[in-house]
Amino acid sequence: MAAMNKVVCVLLLSLIAISMVATQVMAKEAQYHLDSCSRRCSRTQYHKPCMFFCQKCCRKCLCVPPGFYGNKQVCPCYNNWKTKEGGPKCP
Repeated sequence: MAAMNKVVCVLLLSLIAISMVATQVMAKEAQYHLDSCSRRCSRTQYHKPCMFFCQKCCRKCLCVPPGFYGNKQVCPCYNNWKTKEGGPKCP
């Protein structure tokens, strides 16, 4: 019985540790999306929609092209994601 309690305790501690690591990784990814999209959208007059779609694209593609405009060939997913009308989805 004591051995079973030790196993359960070790399992619970392992799950807590894994959860903490996953949370830290997600926080770093969110900060990457925010920083990259802030740079990408800094020179547009439509800042809010640019940030919304840029972060959406960044989460899906895990990439944001360098610079303020263009350079989409660096991120094929970002470049190829289109709207229903065939226009670019990502700023």
